[in-house]
Amino acid sequence: MKKAALHNLGCKVNAYETEAMQQMLEAAGYEIVPFSEFADVYVINTCSVTNIADRKSRQMLHKAKKQNPDAVVVAAGCYVQTREEDAQKDDAVDIVIGNNRKHELVGLLEQFWQERGEQSAVIDINEQGQPFEELFLSQTAEHTRAFIKVQDGCNQFCSYCIIPYARGRVRSRRPENVIAEIEGLAQKGYREVVLTGIHLSSYGVDIEDDLLHLIREVHEIPGIERIRLGSLEPRLITEEFVRELASLTKVCPHFHLSLQSGCDDTLQRMNRKYTTGQYANGCELLRKYYDHPAITTDVIVGFPGETEEEFAITRAYLERVHFYEMHIFKYSKRKGTRAAVMENQVPETVKTARSALLMGLEEKMSRQFREHYVGTVQEALFEELVEIDGQRMYTGYTREYVKVAATSKTDLTNRICRGKIQRPIREDLYLMDVDNS
Repeated sequence: MKKAALHNLGCKVNAYETEAMQQMLEAAGYEIVPFSEFADVYVINTCSVTNIADRKSRQMLHKAKKQNPDAVVVAAGCYVQTREEDAQKDDAVDIVIGNNRKHELVGLLEQFWQERGEQSAVIDINEQGQPFEELFLSQTAEHTRAFIKVQDGCNQFCSYCIIPYARGRVRSRRPENVIAEIEGLAQKGYREVVLTGIHLSSYGVDIEDDLLHLIREVHEIPGIERIRLGSLEPRLITEEFVRELASLTKVCPHFHLSLQSGCDDTLQRMNRKYTTGQYANGCELLRKYYDHPAITTDVIVGFPGETEEEFAITRAYLERVHFYEMHIFKYSKRKGTRAAVMENQVPETVKTARSALLMGLEEKMSRQFREHYVGTVQEALFEELVEIDGQRMYTGYTREYVKVAATSKTDLTNRICRGKIQRPIREDLYLMDVDNS
């Protein structure tokens, strides 16, 4: 029996695809081993969102070949799609598989074993009419929550982003296939699903459907008790959308709205399609229909042309809107994007200083959000038993994605329990007294 090891770089969509490829290999008779171990096949699902991601992808490919020089090393995904020639010339790589071709993994491996020759499966991902690549999960690495890829591609073309060139145009998964996959996972005991995609808000535009309809369909699946959503486009957050969403009780009040900047001039240079006013209105709507929803976001600091005044505007805006969590990124040039050749590139030292300021703000806001729940009774879906400060405790998440820990004489794994949140055990973990402990 041949051994295979997989390593994922990048987003939740990549993670879903990596798990799907692992299950394809298992079905074909491969034994799956940790990436750090000796294997006959190494599959690296690469990322290309930044130049650093490209470099990490190359490093992992070479690490695999170093672990076993005779192994077949497979480079898959976004780095291959955007740097096909580089990947094919790389001595560490035996098979290259671009996006929308990952379902061919097993066949390409068999062909390689037969011919002992390099294999390639990379298409023009930007060609019109590319279908959604149908992959399927029967289980996931997590035991309570499953990430489900329902959409691929992006039509936005933000000036800093290479992803439309790596993933192609918007493609949506047929709702009946989404439902079939989730029904199978629900039957195996999964209680929570996260609907994810490259640009989730675009779901359905190519198949005369929409995201809200899909969420309604998932909401009806027996056994699924929680639904979370991946990153959403601020323009999707209308009163009609939020009112309908709030009526679906399985949808968790936990929303990631990508912002990138709190300054309209910066947003315009980024080619983002909304204003800070529209974004703030979306947050107000969520807070109108939900009691204390978790709103998280992404922010890029040091985008080309960002002045001290623009940064100050962004910082004040972030404080005013007030988020649960912010993912702060220093702008990184990405070859092939418009932003990479813009004038007035911000020095690295300035980006580092601005990033530190926003990270400090993020820590304060995140702590304030969590402290709101101290003394309140909440529901948590418990995921695993771990040791914390010498004590065995079950950890899980509330509907607002606040992490909690509880002691219990009975097994809480994959159970939703009510309890009072008492105090922080550490900054990002709170003690919960569970009713049935």
